[in-house]
Amino acid sequence: MAAPLIKRADGIAYREALPEGWDRSGRTILLLHGYPTSSYLWRNVMPHAAEAGWRAIAPDLPGFGDSPAQRPGTWERQIEHVERFRQALGLDGVALGVHDWGGLIGLRWACDNPGAVSALFITDTGFFPDGRWHGMAKTLRTEGEGEQVLDSINHDLFVMALRHISPTLPDHAIDEYWKAYADEDRRQSQLDLYRSGDFSKLEPYDGRLGALGLPTLIVWGARDEFAPVGGAHRFHKQIPGSRLVVLDDAGHYVMEDAPERAGQEMRKFLAAL
Repeated sequence: MAAPLIKRADGIAYREALPEGWDRSGRTILLLHGYPTSSYLWRNVMPHAAEAGWRAIAPDLPGFGDSPAQRPGTWERQIEHVERFRQALGLDGVALGVHDWGGLIGLRWACDNPGAVSALFITDTGFFPDGRWHGMAKTLRTEGEGEQVLDSINHDLFVMALRHISPTLPDHAIDEYWKAYADEDRRQSQLDLYRSGDFSKLEPYDGRLGALGLPTLIVWGARDEFAPVGGAHRFHKQIPGSRLVVLDDAGHYVMEDAPERAGQEMRKFLAAL
């Protein structure tokens, strides 16, 4: 399978994988990464979408990967960037794939723009008004403490932290994700994002995912310590007709821990639409 190509649209870098013979009338899946990753997270599953006959597009949200920060990097601004990216590429009726913060951003965007989305592929994220932040997130949300933590993080500490979450994460992936810490604007954008992340903002969205009536596949890592598997079952219950797949050999970064299985599940899902 060919590696996804890297392109740019309206200042946002993105990866793209195309099926053989694809033209602009073909269908597209839009894949949104979380924190602190980038479009590189999706590199191994994008060719599976192409095999199913779908164009796969994964942007680097501003402040991550090869997209420069655009401050403030708040939750709301990232949603605006998704819509700006969609318009720049003329995307409509996309299947939407999300992971981690990409879920908080992308699912909110989907509810605000229901005609733009035709299906959902949800992995290891949350979208619940009663959500609770984990320890690192709480620190980033705390004035003074967040700044100290970001100032103290160097590449070696970053490697240790990611390898604790995903022991088999390759060096080249870690180097790609380190780009989120490449300059002061990117680091400050992380604080903007987390400090705008009040779960109470999701109260108006309660029940709206299910009301969209979209075909939905939920793929989750059983060993996820940041978005525990209970969240997968909540999505499954809230979205009628959704399919749930829990991967026993994967943690939070399911596309890194079990890329072939995650890709196969995506391929089957898209091929059936």
